[in-house]
Amino acid sequence: MSINHYDDETFFDAYAKMQRSQYGLSCAGEWYLLENMLPEIKDKQILDLGCGYGWHSQYFVDCGANKVIAIDCSKKMIETAKMKHTHPKIEYHICNLEEYNYPTNTFDMVFSNLVLHYVEDLTAVYRKVYQTLKPNGEFIFNIEHPVFTAGINQDWIYNAQGDIEYWAIDMYYYSNKRNTQFLGCDIQKYHHTLTQIINELIVCGFVIETIQEVCPNEEMLKQPDMIHEMRRPMMLLVKARKR
Repeated sequence: MSINHYDDETFFDAYAKMQRSQYGLSCAGEWYLLENMLPEIKDKQILDLGCGYGWHSQYFVDCGANKVIAIDCSKKMIETAKMKHTHPKIEYHICNLEEYNYPTNTFDMVFSNLVLHYVEDLTAVYRKVYQTLKPNGEFIFNIEHPVFTAGINQDWIYNAQGDIEYWAIDMYYYSNKRNTQFLGCDIQKYHHTLTQIINELIVCGFVIETIQEVCPNEEMLKQPDMIHEMRRPMMLLVKARKR
């Protein structure tokens, strides 16, 4: 996995000031779509890959999940999650996606939100997720859209007056590490093409059920500058099922 920036004190403090960090799922722009992709949660066993503050894990147990295994490679994230969401049905582990010991045929659903773009080898993770799901189990994830990760510096192009002109992408077909700025820090991510994100799921045995490119809903579009989010996709939601 890419360098763990979330245990950097400066970055973590900046992340903690984000609205989604302070107020949870209600301030996550993708949640209105992601929630509708979820299956029946009651009595299910769920693996939350990259749980962060534990907002989704808490949601799952609130919906009646029997057990949630929540992993994150950030010690600071897990410590915060344990303070915010202490439900006894949530079990937290400090571990990255590649190193977790995926038990065979164990989970009804594997969920991952905004983590997979930090992973170099998506196929290896896909295989492990397939292994750990029960038959007909579902893999639901949110990854940064390849149009976004291929953006030059992952930012808009501005004119001399500082106004947004357009979003430029480059080196799209090169799946590799990309350096960018996020919350004032140098961040490393991995760019994967749409073909790689989707086709490798099929190669690993998954059946694709839903693909959703995230755009603001009507309420979000009332916020200043949110109209620019209609100009290019930032996130890609995928729902796949184990054969």
